[in-house]
Amino acid sequence: MLPWSADLAGHLDEHVMGSDLLRGNPLGDPHQRPLLVYLPPGYDGEPARNYPSVYVIQGYTGHVAMWRNRSAFRQPFPELADAVFAGGQAPPAIVVYVDAWTSYGGSQFVDSPGTGRYHSYLCDEVVPWVDARYRTLADPGHRAIMGKSSGGFGAMITPMLRPELFGALATHAGDALYEYCYIPEFPAAVRHLRRYGGDIWRWWDDFRSRTAFTREEDMSLLALLGVAACFSAREDGTVELPFDPVTGVLRPAVWQRWLDWDPVRMAAGHADALRGLRGIWIDAGTKDEFHLDLGAEAFRAALKDIGVPDDLVHFELFDAGHMGIDYRYPMSLAWLCRQMTK
Repeated sequence: MLPWSADLAGHLDEHVMGSDLLRGNPLGDPHQRPLLVYLPPGYDGEPARNYPSVYVIQGYTGHVAMWRNRSAFRQPFPELADAVFAGGQAPPAIVVYVDAWTSYGGSQFVDSPGTGRYHSYLCDEVVPWVDARYRTLADPGHRAIMGKSSGGFGAMITPMLRPELFGALATHAGDALYEYCYIPEFPAAVRHLRRYGGDIWRWWDDFRSRTAFTREEDMSLLALLGVAACFSAREDGTVELPFDPVTGVLRPAVWQRWLDWDPVRMAAGHADALRGLRGIWIDAGTKDEFHLDLGAEAFRAALKDIGVPDDLVHFELFDAGHMGIDYRYPMSLAWLCRQMTK
């Protein structure tokens, strides 16, 4: 494995896209966002051909530039995706890498008064922008979305909420079954907050005043603050934590707002949308530190309960934790492309 990039068989277009929906967002984050669009081998040579598209969204703290990160003995996903198409493992497709970063580390790909309108940005600005500039098959049966962790969550909920846009999904260790993936993190957060008098904003001020992730509490409290801003901000943008920061006692009304975003719980209310998809890939590692293998099992069971046919679902658990599972992405990408071209 060479430690530097190789030429792609296809090519990657780099854009900066202006968003009206993100302009003036609550955190003052940029409304100009990077967007990468991968075109498969042969795209330029077949001007009459249109292609399926797959939208790739990132996990928490991720942003578009990180897709090019190169770790030892592994290739970054854009190169692995290129190899899928160059090697004929799947029908060719356009792959779109979307940025939904916020100052808190992520947006969960939802619209929130605490962070901004990132769900609408993805669906109502990015998708039409791509369709207008590239030769896509611009219908839900030929448009998929995939991601890991928070991106896996976004991949689960987006086709539920916008079935007229997305007709297939892949979720790798996506956030689900919140009593197991989130509640176990709350006691540790309460202990960390003791250093700051139970005030997460004191931590936030401290975090921004020094080098990030130099204290053990940083990742835990960043995720807590960020997800709360996405799921339980008041209409004026005030962020409410789902538990008392001193005692750890759950605040039922606020916690319910988090549960309302649990894909396991959402499935029954979006049964028609899920039954209408062309493919659903679900996987997770059996040692996932956030118990997202249980979330994957529960989401798969919820699909069965609402009558999603087995032949539309790929479900798999494998020996791994939460990190280092990027080698799974080309598998789901190839599967999604095959499902969309059956």
